[in-house]
Amino acid sequence: MRVLVIGSGAREHALLLAASHDPAVTALACAPGNAGTAALAEQLGVDVADPAAVAELARSWRADLVVIGPEVPLVAGAADAVRKAGIACFGPSAAAARIEGSKAFAKDVMSAAKVPTARSEIVDNPAKLDEALGRFGPTWVVKDDGLAAGKGVVVTRDFDTARAHAMKLLDGGHPVLLESFLDGPEVSLFCLVDGRTVVPLLPAQDFKRVGDGDTGPNTGGMGAYTPLPWAPEGLVDDIVRDVVQPVVDELAARDAEFSGLLYAGLAITSDGPQVIEFNCRFGDPETQAVLALLATPLVRLLHATATGTLAEQPPLEWHPGSAVTVVIAADGYPGVPRAGDVITGAEAEGVLHAGTRRRDDGAVVSHGGRVLAVVGVGEDLDAARAQAYERVGKVHLSGSHHRTDIALKAARGEITVPGASVDHNPS
Repeated sequence: MRVLVIGSGAREHALLLAASHDPAVTALACAPGNAGTAALAEQLGVDVADPAAVAELARSWRADLVVIGPEVPLVAGAADAVRKAGIACFGPSAAAARIEGSKAFAKDVMSAAKVPTARSEIVDNPAKLDEALGRFGPTWVVKDDGLAAGKGVVVTRDFDTARAHAMKLLDGGHPVLLESFLDGPEVSLFCLVDGRTVVPLLPAQDFKRVGDGDTGPNTGGMGAYTPLPWAPEGLVDDIVRDVVQPVVDELAARDAEFSGLLYAGLAITSDGPQVIEFNCRFGDPETQAVLALLATPLVRLLHATATGTLAEQPPLEWHPGSAVTVVIAADGYPGVPRAGDVITGAEAEGVLHAGTRRRDDGAVVSHGGRVLAVVGVGEDLDAARAQAYERVGKVHLSGSHHRTDIALKAARGEITVPGASVDHNPS
């Protein structure tokens, strides 16, 4: 099978790495790719935001399966264009991708599906902002209604900070979504969905804040780990039954059948799981950790999803143990990152490339905010953390930064679920 992966980040590097181990794969290509994906796949040029260009590339390269990684081409309709060209595609239609592209649409779907989520309100007029903010708090959650690469959210106890972020969004022509704050540990659950059938992957937890101890501004994600030793028994089954399946059924009822990867971001509150957001694709950096433990051939699963045959697949198989991903970011991130710095140690095992490129002289240099995602695996979180940070220590990028506490609280048994009476100390 000839597989074309669209995207240029560490998520796509992880997808290609897993695909390279699948015996069904005869050829791999990535567009546009990065310095790391070039070691695994043919590199092709494409404007990922142009659906017609993506479809034409898939046709000319004679792809049997196209896997679309980022949200931008999905929201733009790239999957529709590829399917119209008669090629199997892993990724939802533009209509279904609105579950990520518009938070207002997602809230409407959740309301109709009776899915538990934070109370919310859309504000599109500055004159109505202060009154609306008064209905929330004392912790305010202020979001960009559209795509913002994980950086359009401010969570703060300071009214002036919340208002300033909302005004910045409104001044830029972006409606603002205000939400009630959900307390409790967060969970990222990826589910393969072929329109009706839902197959969950391992649950993960990611780290949005830039600094240790969850300090500083939000980012696209600074690390992740899987599985969750603190998760209550049956959590994944509960989320699929009460959250994911109802949303999948509601989208189908709206003629927006979802086919691809549906990502549910949730807070595990004292009232049970409540949705923070839905994404229409594999999340980054959780994908790097989850796929590190997947034993079932990946491309077989992606092709079954794309062709509506997930229900015919045997149960997923997983390697034992844990996986931890640590993101190495460029100087300046999540603001304006510095680019063009030489990276050494980036071609070692467990190092996945995100914002990188190869110079004409052969050197690998930084070319984005989140530059590398370093993965460690082990028999438990302590061992996985040890391997991940050992690998991080062998990478050098001038001015770079990373968090040192990815999965630390979970490894120490310090994460608790409100209202749960279970032993969270990992054995």
